[in-house]
Amino acid sequence: MNHKIKVLVVDDSESVRNTLINILGQDSDIEVIGTASDPYEAVSIISQNLPDVITLDIEMPRMNGLTFLGKLMKQHPIPVVVISSMVQDGSEIGIKALQLGAREIIPKPKLTSKLNVEEYSIRITDAIKASALAERVRIKPIKRIENQNVQGKSTPLTSQIPSEKIILLGASTGGTELISHILKNLRTDLPGILIVQHMPGEFTKAFATRLNRESQLNVKEAEDGDEIQNGNVYIANGFNHLLLVKELGKYKCKLENGPLVNRHRPSVDVLFRSAVKFKAADITSVLLTGMGADGAKGMLELFQTGAMTFAQDEKSSVIFGMPKEAIKLNAARMIGNPEELINWLNTNFQ
Repeated sequence: MNHKIKVLVVDDSESVRNTLINILGQDSDIEVIGTASDPYEAVSIISQNLPDVITLDIEMPRMNGLTFLGKLMKQHPIPVVVISSMVQDGSEIGIKALQLGAREIIPKPKLTSKLNVEEYSIRITDAIKASALAERVRIKPIKRIENQNVQGKSTPLTSQIPSEKIILLGASTGGTELISHILKNLRTDLPGILIVQHMPGEFTKAFATRLNRESQLNVKEAEDGDEIQNGNVYIANGFNHLLLVKELGKYKCKLENGPLVNRHRPSVDVLFRSAVKFKAADITSVLLTGMGADGAKGMLELFQTGAMTFAQDEKSSVIFGMPKEAIKLNAARMIGNPEELINWLNTNFQ
């Protein structure tokens, strides 16, 4: 990075502010330029020293974080990472924060062990760096294909047809709204879709619930042993890696609580690599916007088996990191924007 990322920490808890100062102070790319106990104090600091990224609590005196976030995005759209205990239970407050313009959502830490401290430090520093690098990308509306089957919800999960083909999708920063956009525009009779979106485990169930409400597909947080069925989408549980397995001739979800891979759990590479042993014609992998290289090597392994691989292009990516690394490895058979991906998925599976 050309200069240190200037961060303003906004939280009414002195202990949380000190914890964040300590964590961020250990990263040579980040500089905490100030702290504020409420949004009014934050505004005063911003007027004197403009930060590159703001960390923001939700529950604060005088003005809550969501109200402040909405005003900030309209007047001074500085990248914001929400860090709040109010998303610990998977509530939809985090979803609302993303809709208002927050780049990342992170629950306040439970720093009960050295491992927790290390993983949380990775999560928060990566979120700040990704937010500082991210570009605002306006998602364009897409004209639906005429033969697209979008007439109401599919039949319930328990009565779906087992999926003989599988679509695997990985994303990080910028992925939440993009995934929503993609799912809203897909046919309801497509093969089962497994998604790894880098986000905290406290948040993935609410994310799946939101996607299920917004799209015509059946969307759920993946559970261990879920049978993968046509017209259904399985969101990786944020506490575990998600793998594709096959039992008695049927594709299923498998959850594993292993170590971080590429600084993430769930990891896109873990998902992609779990599919390498299956028939190449059954597998399609998609790598979308995000910082880092998670998914690139796994996509290369799938490419080498003959599976279809798609990487998002630079122009449409919020952060051209993960797909860029796959492209550099020559792992992508197709490179394109979300509209091209949607059209290809809707016409390729007949």
